[in-house]
Amino acid sequence: MDFKDLLTDRYAAKAFQDRTIPEETIQELLEMIRLAPSGLNIQPWRIKVVADRATKAELLALAPDEPQIGGCSHLLVFCAHTDWEAQTQKLGRTMKEKTVPDKIWGIVMGIAAEMATEPEDELYAWIVGNVYMAATYGLLGAEALGLDACPMTHFPPAEFSRVLGLPDAVKPVLLVAVGYAADEPKPKWRYPLSDILL
Repeated sequence: MDFKDLLTDRYAAKAFQDRTIPEETIQELLEMIRLAPSGLNIQPWRIKVVADRATKAELLALAPDEPQIGGCSHLLVFCAHTDWEAQTQKLGRTMKEKTVPDKIWGIVMGIAAEMATEPEDELYAWIVGNVYMAATYGLLGAEALGLDACPMTHFPPAEFSRVLGLPDAVKPVLLVAVGYAADEPKPKWRYPLSDILL
């Protein structure tokens, strides 16, 4: 599929068929998401994949305005990993294992150490921005695999964390419902290029 076609054909599916995505296809999608870029290559996201009906129903009860949660084949819960110290240590170890040159290692680790001194809300906002990059790979990857998807941000993160048993340092940021659409795309519009250029 041509990349421009992928961008224009993708839409936020509002209803899904009662059809399960094969596990190998889900794994292929997750592999695409794994390749998403991130600042410092720190990859500060975690994804909880929810496929069982009972859990999806429990989550839907917490966010009843998002019926895609219950109707999709798989719900991907994109989360921010907020334990900066643990992530920084892992990044340092991994760069050594991958034989990143010492000069680059020092620069990256220096930036990470400097970021650790930033206000907590600013660092969290930076992490969330990176999570959105991973979710974008998920949306486009789903389209490339012949799947349909819908991003959602209207849900109670703390309650989702409780139901999913997420660690304290892992905070849900957005949801991507994935499946086979049971609706038709509505006409898509975007602001003209002149409106977004400064």
